Amino acid sequence: MSRKDAINNLFLKKADAPAPHGSPAKDPERVRTGAIGAMGTSLQELTQGARAAAKLQEQLSAGDHVVELSPNLIDPSPIADRLPADGDPGFDQLKASIETHGQQVPILVRPHPTSEGRYQIAYGRRRLRAIAELDRNIKAIVRKLSDEELVVAQGRENLDRADLSFIEKALFAKHLEDAGYDRAVIMAALSSDKADLSRYIAVARRVPEALARKIGPATKAGRARWVKLAEELEKPGQSRRVDDVVESVGFREADSDGRFLLVLKAISPGTRRMGKSQPWSTPHGRQAAKIIRQGTQTAITFDERRVPEFASFVAARLDRLYDEFSRAKEEDDTDS
Repeated sequence: MSRKDAINNLFLKKADAPAPHGSPAKDPERVRTGAIGAMGTSLQELTQGARAAAKLQEQLSAGDHVVELSPNLIDPSPIADRLPADGDPGFDQLKASIETHGQQVPILVRPHPTSEGRYQIAYGRRRLRAIAELDRNIKAIVRKLSDEELVVAQGRENLDRADLSFIEKALFAKHLEDAGYDRAVIMAALSSDKADLSRYIAVARRVPEALARKIGPATKAGRARWVKLAEELEKPGQSRRVDDVVESVGFREADSDGRFLLVLKAISPGTRRMGKSQPWSTPHGRQAAKIIRQGTQTAITFDERRVPEFASFVAARLDRLYDEFSRAKEEDDTDS
């Protein structure tokens, strides 16, 4: 039976039943419409519940035994895969559900490789955080996992809930490669192919990690825009523009996607703000050039219609002008 048929049977059952004597018959379509509308808001919860049940069944089929542990004994994975987010709207709902109904699905941990009596988590970090805040013991499956099995389980956890954003996948892949994992393991952890993995690592190595962490996960910014950002960041003079944006009030007050757009806009061609402009005129009063200062850079643009060939004349004498400037500066330093 399809999911749609199951839903219809569930909510049409009462509508199809005969009405009590003397009561007006209910309109089947009205019942169906109201039920479907109400169900739309909880469809994601049903999907997540089905996945959780499937995971529990898989664990029990494998012969795993559930134990209770103090959350204080469980350490994070040695390689992080998520960036700090502005908020997790589903966390409070998860915590309330566990408080009311208890923990339905155990987390997966392994014995800590270097600390006796402690554990490292493979998946279930949000459940661990919720139960720690509720000050309860957590149900866990303890399984001996190699480093490779740990990171694969860690990566696969994201298939059961909100997936990693592009930059989170990229940084996770880079961290794994830097830690010595081969690409086959990384592809398994991210459920990606060779081409996608190459793109993840290429972007992660071109975008400074400090900047990525300040921006955050930016869940709406996909691969194309992160690639665009990486390309623009490699052009000269961009670091100062990025610093100006990151230090701005607007950046601090924006959410993660907003911060990404602010940085991308600041360094993209056609969207950069011009610096302070100062006109230059000839002794005859003809405005023939503009001196533009922006950050640590200064540019002089000549109007070739008003001073033809003057730009070439100046460019050919830059060495001589710099020597003259240096001598003048030395004389000023000597006099002072």
